Parts: sequence; C-alpha cells; structure tokens
Amino acid sequence: MNRALLVVDVQESFRRRPLWRAISNPGIAESVSRLVDHARAEGDLVVWVLHSEPGTGGVFDPVNGHVRLMDGLVPGEAEPTVVKTSHNAFTSTNLEQTLTHRGIRELAVCGIRTEQCCETTTRVASDLGHDVSFVTDATATNPIGHRDAPADRSLEELLADPRTLHPAEIIARTEYALAGRFASIRTVAEVTGVG
Repeated sequence: MNRALLVVDVQESFRRRPLWRAISNPGIAESVSRLVDHARAEGDLVVWVLHSEPGTGGVFDPVNGHVRLMDGLVPGEAEPTVVKTSHNAFTSTNLEQTLTHRGIRELAVCGIRTEQCCETTTRVASDLGHDVSFVTDATATNPIGHRDAPADRSLEELLADPRTLHPAEIIARTEYALAGRFASIRTVAEVTGVG
C-alpha cells in the first residue's frame, strides 16, 4: 500500500453554518463514502482530517461538539484521524510523518472546502513530493463574498451581490489552478471505476 485517501474536514461544523444552505454538494458524505469504500477495498490507507479552532466559541471550537465527522462517516480501526488548526492538513499535524512512515507517495484528496483546505492541502502535498489526485466531485464549497463586502450579511444578501463568487466558479478556478501543476483532476467514478 503506497496510496492514501485524505478526507478533509467533512465535519458537522460546516452543517451548523448558515452558508450550508448554499453548499455546492450537500450530499458530500455519500461521495466520500464511495471513495472510502473503494480505498478500503484496494487496501489503501484512509486518513481523516478535522479542522479545529479551540477557544473561538464558534462551530469549529471542539467544546461545542461539532468537530466530528458527518453522520455516516466512521473511521476504520487502523485509520488515523488528525486534527488541524491550519488551512492545510500538514502544517499543524503529523500527517507527513504518518504518510512517510507508511511509504505513501500517492494521495487522493476530497472534502470541504474545495478552494480552501482541500486545495491548500493538495498544493502542500505536491510540494512535499506526493502524486495527488484531486477528486473534485467529492469536494464542496459555498459562495464567497467580495473582499470589500460586509462580513455580517445574510445569505440572501451574499447571493444577491454580483461580486460574489458562486461555487461553480470557485470549483472551476480551483481545477484550473491545480491541474497539471499540483494534481490530476479526477471524479469519483474515475477513481472507483463505477459510474
């Protein structure tokens, strides 16, 4: 086994945010489950990554109970879970040591958010010498407001602003930025061989 599936931040925290109503892939847990089942059948390592912001009082603060995998996702007995406090899964964890110790060079990345933690993890993994597949349809993201827009707007105001980047645009930009430079862009069907 020299391959691993990284499941990045597919956690309850995101479902607790108002932006979840505009998420690009509300069924992400099902897409991820397909990848996990395939990885396990192939004898590949599955690594679960959770994002934590201790002391913030928000949905990513572990004291509030939302820093846990979404329902239906359960790590296997020998599958590590790492908890990060940075955007990528490497900087604040022992992920690279875990992968190196097991001789893993090929990674597939899926999770939440497409352009943030998933893309950043992919870029760092590539820089560390891993061969990365970015499984776009097993990622999810939400609309992003313009940098000059007020942060406290409602979802409706965010969506009405013509400067807002919508998920389809974000996903396309992420694929353009990663393809051929940091990763191969793949689909769940391509990875699993099942349409």
